[in-house]
Amino acid sequence: MAEILIIDDDPTIRMVLKRGLERQGHQVRIACDGQEGLEQAQQYLPALIICDWMMPAMDGLQVCRHLKSQVQFSTTFFILLTSRTEVEDRVLGLDAGADEFLAKPIDSNELQARVRAGLRLHELSRDLTKQTQLLQAELAEAAKYVQSLLPPSQLFSEYQIKADWRFIPSQHLGGDCFNYYWLDADHLALYLLDVSGHGVGAALLSVSVMNLLRSATLTQGLFPSLPSTDFAQPASVLASLNDTFQMANQNEMYFTIWYGVYQPQHRQLVYASAGHPPALLVHHGASGSSVQALKTANIPIGMMPNTTFIESVCQLEKDSFLYLFSDGVYEVTNLEGQLWGLLGLNHSLVHPQPSLHPLDQILQEVQQFGGRDSFADDVSLVQIHFGG
Repeated sequence: MAEILIIDDDPTIRMVLKRGLERQGHQVRIACDGQEGLEQAQQYLPALIICDWMMPAMDGLQVCRHLKSQVQFSTTFFILLTSRTEVEDRVLGLDAGADEFLAKPIDSNELQARVRAGLRLHELSRDLTKQTQLLQAELAEAAKYVQSLLPPSQLFSEYQIKADWRFIPSQHLGGDCFNYYWLDADHLALYLLDVSGHGVGAALLSVSVMNLLRSATLTQGLFPSLPSTDFAQPASVLASLNDTFQMANQNEMYFTIWYGVYQPQHRQLVYASAGHPPALLVHHGASGSSVQALKTANIPIGMMPNTTFIESVCQLEKDSFLYLFSDGVYEVTNLEGQLWGLLGLNHSLVHPQPSLHPLDQILQEVQQFGGRDSFADDVSLVQIHFGG
Protein backbone atom coordinates (compact mmCIF):
# COMPACT_ATOMS: atom_id res chain seq x y z
CA MET A 1 0.00 0.00 0.00
CA ALA A 2 0.94 3.64 -0.29
CA GLU A 3 3.12 5.41 2.22
CA ILE A 4 1.55 8.42 3.95
CA LEU A 5 3.21 11.08 6.12
CA ILE A 6 1.29 12.90 8.88
CA ILE A 7 2.74 16.20 10.11
CA ASP A 8 0.96 17.64 13.18
CA ASP A 9 2.03 19.07 16.51
CA ASP A 10 -1.10 17.68 18.25
CA PRO A 11 -0.43 14.09 19.48
CA THR A 12 -4.16 13.28 19.68
CA ILE A 13 -4.77 14.19 16.03
CA ARG A 14 -1.64 12.29 15.01
CA MET A 15 -2.93 9.18 16.77
CA VAL A 16 -6.45 9.46 15.31
CA LEU A 17 -5.16 9.91 11.77
CA LYS A 18 -2.54 7.18 12.07
CA ARG A 19 -4.94 4.55 13.41
CA GLY A 20 -7.63 5.40 10.87
CA LEU A 21 -5.26 5.16 7.93
CA GLU A 22 -3.51 2.01 9.15
CA ARG A 23 -6.90 0.28 9.38
CA GLN A 24 -7.22 0.96 5.64
CA GLY A 25 -3.91 -0.83 5.05
CA HIS A 26 -1.69 2.21 4.51
CA GLN A 27 1.85 2.53 5.82
CA VAL A 28 1.89 5.67 7.97
CA ARG A 29 4.77 7.77 9.31
CA ILE A 30 4.39 10.70 11.69
CA ALA A 31 6.25 13.94 12.34
CA CYS A 32 5.70 16.27 15.31
CA ASP A 33 6.53 19.57 13.59
CA GLY A 34 7.31 21.14 10.23
CA GLN A 35 11.06 20.63 10.33
CA GLU A 36 10.75 16.96 11.22
CA GLY A 37 8.15 16.64 8.51
CA LEU A 38 10.59 17.98 5.90
CA GLU A 39 13.25 15.52 7.03
CA GLN A 40 10.82 12.56 6.94
CA ALA A 41 9.54 13.61 3.51
CA GLN A 42 13.08 13.82 2.10
CA GLN A 43 13.93 10.40 3.52
CA TYR A 44 10.83 8.41 2.55
CA LEU A 45 9.26 10.35 -0.39
CA PRO A 46 5.65 9.60 0.64
CA ALA A 47 2.84 9.36 -1.90
CA LEU A 48 0.58 11.57 0.24
CA ILE A 49 1.14 14.08 3.03
CA ILE A 50 -1.43 15.30 5.57
CA CYS A 51 -0.10 18.41 7.26
CA ASP A 52 -1.63 20.71 9.87
CA TRP A 53 -1.84 24.33 8.81
CA MET A 54 -1.26 25.93 12.23
CA MET A 55 2.00 24.75 13.79
CA PRO A 56 4.73 26.62 15.71
CA ALA A 57 8.04 27.58 14.07
CA MET A 58 7.08 26.27 10.61
CA ASP A 59 3.43 26.16 9.60
CA GLY A 60 1.80 23.96 6.98
CA LEU A 61 2.02 26.58 4.21
CA GLN A 62 5.78 26.84 4.66
CA VAL A 63 6.15 23.06 4.62
CA CYS A 64 4.02 22.84 1.47
CA ARG A 65 5.92 25.59 -0.39
CA HIS A 66 9.26 24.03 0.49
CA LEU A 67 8.32 20.54 -0.68
CA LYS A 68 6.39 21.55 -3.80
CA SER A 69 9.35 23.58 -5.03
CA GLN A 70 11.32 20.33 -5.44
CA VAL A 71 10.83 18.12 -8.46
CA GLN A 72 10.82 14.87 -6.45
CA PHE A 73 7.57 15.96 -4.77
CA SER A 74 5.80 17.06 -7.96
CA THR A 75 3.43 14.07 -7.80
CA THR A 76 3.09 13.93 -3.98
CA PHE A 77 -0.49 14.73 -2.99
CA PHE A 78 -0.54 17.36 -0.22
CA ILE A 79 -3.58 17.77 2.09
CA LEU A 80 -3.76 20.73 4.46
CA LEU A 81 -5.51 20.01 7.75
CA THR A 82 -7.29 23.17 8.90
CA SER A 83 -10.28 24.66 10.68
CA ARG A 84 -10.18 27.65 8.30
CA THR A 85 -13.13 27.82 5.96
CA GLU A 86 -12.81 31.23 4.30
CA VAL A 87 -12.26 31.37 0.54
CA GLU A 88 -9.21 33.60 1.05
CA ASP A 89 -7.60 30.93 3.22
CA ARG A 90 -8.16 28.26 0.58
CA VAL A 91 -6.63 30.54 -2.05
CA LEU A 92 -3.56 30.91 0.15
CA GLY A 93 -3.29 27.16 0.51
CA LEU A 94 -3.68 26.51 -3.20
CA ASP A 95 -1.09 29.16 -4.04
CA ALA A 96 1.33 27.43 -1.67
CA GLY A 97 0.89 24.21 -3.65
CA ALA A 98 -1.72 22.34 -1.56
CA ASP A 99 -3.85 19.87 -3.52
CA GLU A 100 -6.72 19.41 -1.05
CA PHE A 101 -8.06 20.50 2.34
CA LEU A 102 -9.38 18.45 5.26
CA ALA A 103 -11.57 20.28 7.75
CA LYS A 104 -11.41 19.99 11.52
CA PRO A 105 -12.96 18.26 13.36
CA ILE A 106 -11.97 15.27 11.25
CA ASP A 107 -14.69 13.07 9.81
CA SER A 108 -13.36 9.53 9.22
CA ASN A 109 -15.42 8.98 6.05
CA GLU A 110 -14.26 12.28 4.56
CA LEU A 111 -10.66 11.43 5.51
CA GLN A 112 -10.82 8.08 3.74
CA ALA A 113 -12.49 9.57 0.66
CA ARG A 114 -9.94 12.38 0.28
CA VAL A 115 -7.02 10.01 0.82
CA ARG A 116 -8.38 7.56 -1.78
CA ALA A 117 -8.84 10.40 -4.28
CA GLY A 118 -5.40 11.80 -3.50
CA LEU A 119 -3.67 8.46 -3.98
CA ARG A 120 -5.47 7.92 -7.30
CA LEU A 121 -4.25 11.30 -8.54
CA HIS A 122 -0.75 10.53 -7.27
CA GLU A 123 -0.64 7.30 -9.30
CA LEU A 124 -2.01 9.03 -12.39
CA SER A 125 0.53 11.85 -12.05
CA ARG A 126 3.37 9.39 -11.55
CA ASP A 127 2.33 7.39 -14.61
CA LEU A 128 2.08 10.59 -16.64
CA THR A 129 5.53 11.65 -15.45
CA LYS A 130 6.97 8.29 -16.51
CA GLN A 131 5.34 8.58 -19.94
CA THR A 132 6.66 12.11 -20.30
CA GLN A 133 10.16 10.97 -19.38
CA LEU A 134 9.96 8.14 -21.93
CA LEU A 135 8.77 10.57 -24.60
CA GLN A 136 11.58 12.99 -23.79
CA ALA A 137 14.09 10.14 -23.99
CA GLU A 138 12.70 9.12 -27.39
CA LEU A 139 12.87 12.72 -28.63
CA ALA A 140 16.46 12.94 -27.40
CA GLU A 141 17.31 9.76 -29.31
CA ALA A 142 15.62 11.15 -32.41
CA ALA A 143 17.62 14.36 -32.05
CA LYS A 144 20.83 12.32 -31.83
CA TYR A 145 19.86 10.47 -34.99
CA VAL A 146 19.20 13.69 -36.86
CA GLN A 147 22.52 15.08 -35.65
CA SER A 148 24.32 11.92 -36.80
CA LEU A 149 23.17 12.65 -40.36
CA LEU A 150 24.61 16.17 -40.42
CA PRO A 151 27.83 16.73 -42.36
CA PRO A 152 31.23 16.98 -40.67
CA SER A 153 32.87 20.36 -40.27
CA GLN A 154 35.56 20.29 -42.89
CA LEU A 155 38.02 22.19 -45.08
CA PHE A 156 37.92 21.86 -48.86
CA SER A 157 41.57 22.79 -49.17
CA GLU A 158 41.76 22.77 -52.98
CA TYR A 159 39.46 25.79 -53.13
CA GLN A 160 40.19 27.21 -49.67
CA ILE A 161 36.60 26.64 -48.55
CA LYS A 162 35.91 25.86 -44.92
CA ALA A 163 32.56 24.77 -43.47
CA ASP A 164 31.47 24.80 -39.84
CA TRP A 165 28.14 24.57 -38.03
CA ARG A 166 26.25 24.51 -34.73
CA PHE A 167 23.05 22.55 -34.10
CA ILE A 168 20.99 22.75 -30.90
CA PRO A 169 17.77 20.69 -31.00
CA SER A 170 14.87 22.01 -28.96
CA GLN A 171 13.26 19.96 -26.19
CA HIS A 172 10.31 19.29 -28.50
CA LEU A 173 12.52 18.35 -31.49
CA GLY A 174 11.98 20.41 -34.60
CA GLY A 175 12.47 19.81 -38.28
CA ASP A 176 15.84 21.42 -39.04
CA CYS A 177 18.51 19.78 -41.16
CA PHE A 178 21.30 20.93 -43.48
CA ASN A 179 24.06 19.60 -45.68
CA TYR A 180 26.84 20.54 -48.11
CA TYR A 181 28.52 18.31 -50.67
CA TRP A 182 30.11 18.32 -54.13
CA LEU A 183 27.78 17.59 -57.03
CA ASP A 184 30.85 17.30 -59.22
CA ALA A 185 34.36 18.76 -59.29
CA ASP A 186 33.10 22.32 -59.82
CA HIS A 187 29.71 22.52 -58.07
CA LEU A 188 29.33 22.67 -54.29
CA ALA A 189 25.71 22.31 -53.15
CA LEU A 190 24.62 23.63 -49.77
CA TYR A 191 21.20 23.90 -48.17
CA LEU A 192 19.32 24.31 -44.90
CA LEU A 193 15.65 23.44 -44.42
CA ASP A 194 13.12 23.82 -41.61
CA VAL A 195 9.91 21.78 -41.43
CA SER A 196 6.82 23.39 -39.91
CA GLY A 197 5.82 22.24 -36.43
CA HIS A 198 7.68 20.12 -33.90
CA GLY A 199 8.03 16.54 -32.84
CA VAL A 200 8.93 13.26 -34.48
CA GLY A 201 6.74 13.93 -37.53
CA ALA A 202 8.63 17.11 -38.40
CA ALA A 203 11.97 15.37 -37.85
CA LEU A 204 10.97 12.44 -40.06
CA LEU A 205 9.99 14.75 -42.92
CA SER A 206 13.27 16.67 -42.69
CA VAL A 207 15.25 13.40 -42.69
CA SER A 208 13.24 12.17 -45.68
CA VAL A 209 14.13 15.30 -47.65
CA MET A 210 17.78 15.04 -46.63
CA ASN A 211 17.99 11.38 -47.65
CA LEU A 212 16.27 12.11 -50.94
CA LEU A 213 18.71 14.87 -51.83
CA ARG A 214 21.63 12.76 -50.67
CA SER A 215 20.61 9.69 -52.68
CA ALA A 216 19.88 11.78 -55.74
CA THR A 217 23.37 13.23 -55.74
CA LEU A 218 25.18 10.01 -54.84
CA THR A 219 23.61 8.16 -57.77
CA GLN A 220 25.03 10.82 -60.10
CA GLY A 221 22.01 10.50 -62.31
CA LEU A 222 22.08 6.71 -62.69
CA PHE A 223 19.01 6.13 -60.52
CA PRO A 224 17.71 9.64 -59.86
CA SER A 225 15.31 9.97 -56.97
CA LEU A 226 14.04 13.26 -58.41
CA PRO A 227 13.61 12.69 -62.17
CA SER A 228 14.46 15.52 -64.55
CA THR A 229 16.10 17.54 -61.79
CA ASP A 230 19.23 19.58 -62.43
CA PHE A 231 20.84 19.71 -58.97
CA ALA A 232 23.13 22.52 -60.08
CA GLN A 233 20.03 24.71 -60.63
CA PRO A 234 18.35 25.63 -57.33
CA ALA A 235 15.03 26.54 -58.94
CA SER A 236 14.85 23.06 -60.50
CA VAL A 237 15.55 21.41 -57.13
CA LEU A 238 12.88 23.44 -55.34
CA ALA A 239 10.30 22.67 -58.03
CA SER A 240 11.00 18.93 -57.78
CA LEU A 241 10.83 18.99 -53.97
CA ASN A 242 7.55 20.89 -54.18
CA ASP A 243 6.05 18.26 -56.49
CA THR A 244 7.24 15.44 -54.23
CA PHE A 245 6.32 16.84 -50.81
CA GLN A 246 2.89 18.42 -51.17
CA MET A 247 1.54 19.15 -47.67
CA ALA A 248 -1.73 17.37 -48.48
CA ASN A 249 0.32 14.16 -48.50
CA GLN A 250 2.53 15.11 -45.53
CA ASN A 251 -0.01 15.50 -42.70
CA GLU A 252 -0.37 19.20 -43.60
CA MET A 253 3.32 19.87 -42.98
CA TYR A 254 5.39 22.06 -45.27
CA PHE A 255 8.98 23.26 -45.10
CA THR A 256 11.13 26.23 -45.93
CA ILE A 257 14.53 25.84 -47.55
CA TRP A 258 17.53 27.81 -48.75
CA TYR A 259 19.47 25.97 -51.48
CA GLY A 260 22.59 27.21 -53.24
CA VAL A 261 25.28 25.96 -55.62
CA TYR A 262 28.76 27.48 -55.64
CA GLN A 263 31.20 27.34 -58.57
CA PRO A 264 34.73 27.99 -57.25
CA GLN A 265 36.34 28.64 -60.62
CA HIS A 266 33.99 31.57 -61.26
CA ARG A 267 33.39 32.46 -57.58
CA GLN A 268 29.71 32.40 -58.46
CA LEU A 269 26.84 31.42 -56.16
CA VAL A 270 23.44 30.48 -57.62
CA TYR A 271 20.71 30.27 -54.99
CA ALA A 272 16.99 30.09 -54.31
CA SER A 273 15.00 30.27 -51.09
CA ALA A 274 11.45 29.08 -50.48
CA GLY A 275 9.91 30.94 -47.55
CA HIS A 276 13.20 30.62 -45.67
CA PRO A 277 15.18 33.34 -43.86
CA PRO A 278 17.79 34.90 -46.13
CA ALA A 279 21.32 33.62 -46.13
CA LEU A 280 23.69 36.37 -45.03
CA LEU A 281 26.84 37.03 -47.02
CA VAL A 282 29.43 38.85 -44.90
CA HIS A 283 32.66 40.45 -46.04
CA HIS A 284 35.13 42.09 -43.65
CA GLY A 285 37.08 44.71 -45.61
CA ALA A 286 39.48 47.52 -44.80
CA SER A 287 36.62 50.03 -44.75
CA GLY A 288 34.43 47.87 -42.48
CA SER A 289 32.07 44.92 -42.66
CA SER A 290 29.17 44.51 -45.05
CA VAL A 291 26.18 42.15 -44.97
CA GLN A 292 24.18 41.13 -48.03
CA ALA A 293 20.89 39.26 -47.63
CA LEU A 294 20.43 36.50 -50.22
CA LYS A 295 16.77 35.64 -50.68
CA THR A 296 14.30 34.94 -53.48
CA ALA A 297 10.54 35.49 -53.47
CA ASN A 298 9.32 31.90 -53.40
CA ILE A 299 6.61 30.29 -51.26
CA PRO A 300 7.46 27.40 -48.89
CA ILE A 301 7.73 23.87 -50.27
CA GLY A 302 4.49 21.89 -50.34
CA MET A 303 1.95 24.70 -50.15
CA MET A 304 0.85 24.81 -53.79
CA PRO A 305 1.34 22.31 -56.63
CA ASN A 306 2.79 23.22 -60.02
CA THR A 307 4.68 26.21 -58.64
CA THR A 308 7.40 27.97 -60.61
CA PHE A 309 10.44 28.92 -58.54
CA ILE A 310 12.99 31.61 -59.29
CA GLU A 311 16.69 31.72 -58.50
CA SER A 312 19.34 34.41 -58.33
CA VAL A 313 23.11 34.77 -58.79
CA CYS A 314 25.83 36.66 -56.95
CA GLN A 315 29.59 36.95 -57.15
CA LEU A 316 31.60 36.28 -54.02
CA GLU A 317 34.56 38.39 -53.05
CA LYS A 318 37.64 36.74 -51.66
CA ASP A 319 37.49 35.97 -47.94
CA SER A 320 33.68 36.05 -47.75
CA PHE A 321 31.51 34.28 -45.19
CA LEU A 322 28.10 32.80 -45.94
CA TYR A 323 25.71 32.08 -43.05
CA LEU A 324 22.70 29.78 -43.34
CA PHE A 325 20.34 29.51 -40.39
CA SER A 326 16.84 28.61 -39.21
CA ASP A 327 14.40 31.07 -37.63
CA GLY A 328 15.01 29.52 -34.21
CA VAL A 329 18.27 31.49 -34.11
CA TYR A 330 16.74 34.96 -34.21
CA GLU A 331 13.06 34.57 -33.24
CA VAL A 332 13.99 34.96 -29.56
CA THR A 333 12.35 37.45 -27.20
CA ASN A 334 13.63 38.88 -23.94
CA LEU A 335 11.69 39.36 -20.70
CA GLU A 336 10.31 42.68 -22.02
CA GLY A 337 8.91 40.97 -25.12
CA GLN A 338 11.47 42.51 -27.48
CA LEU A 339 12.62 40.44 -30.47
CA TRP A 340 16.32 39.85 -31.15
CA GLY A 341 15.52 39.42 -34.83
CA LEU A 342 17.63 39.66 -37.95
CA LEU A 343 18.92 43.05 -36.80
CA GLY A 344 20.48 41.43 -33.75
CA LEU A 345 21.98 38.71 -35.92
CA ASN A 346 23.38 41.26 -38.39
CA HIS A 347 24.90 43.27 -35.54
CA SER A 348 26.62 40.16 -34.20
CA LEU A 349 28.08 39.32 -37.61
CA VAL A 350 29.51 42.78 -38.32
CA HIS A 351 30.98 43.16 -34.81
CA PRO A 352 33.05 39.99 -34.40
CA GLN A 353 34.80 39.23 -31.12
CA PRO A 354 38.35 38.01 -31.82
CA SER A 355 38.24 35.58 -28.89
CA LEU A 356 35.12 33.76 -30.11
CA HIS A 357 34.16 31.75 -33.17
CA PRO A 358 31.42 33.74 -34.96
CA LEU A 359 28.90 30.91 -34.50
CA ASP A 360 29.63 30.71 -30.76
CA GLN A 361 29.40 34.49 -30.53
CA ILE A 362 25.92 34.44 -32.10
CA LEU A 363 24.70 31.74 -29.71
CA GLN A 364 26.18 33.52 -26.70
CA GLU A 365 24.64 36.87 -27.61
CA VAL A 366 21.16 35.49 -28.35
CA GLN A 367 21.18 33.50 -25.08
CA GLN A 368 22.20 36.59 -23.14
CA PHE A 369 19.46 38.58 -24.86
CA GLY A 370 16.78 35.99 -24.12
CA GLY A 371 18.00 35.40 -20.56
CA ARG A 372 18.01 31.61 -20.90
CA ASP A 373 20.23 28.83 -22.22
CA SER A 374 17.55 26.76 -23.96
CA PHE A 375 15.72 27.53 -27.19
CA ALA A 376 12.02 27.11 -28.02
CA ASP A 377 12.85 25.87 -31.53
CA ASP A 378 15.69 24.02 -33.21
CA VAL A 379 18.74 26.20 -33.76
CA SER A 380 20.78 25.55 -36.91
CA LEU A 381 23.76 27.72 -37.88
CA VAL A 382 26.04 27.02 -40.82
CA GLN A 383 29.08 29.06 -41.78
CA ILE A 384 30.88 28.66 -45.11
CA HIS A 385 34.16 30.56 -45.48
CA PHE A 386 35.18 31.21 -49.07
CA GLY A 387 38.89 32.01 -48.99
CA GLY A 388 41.19 33.42 -51.64
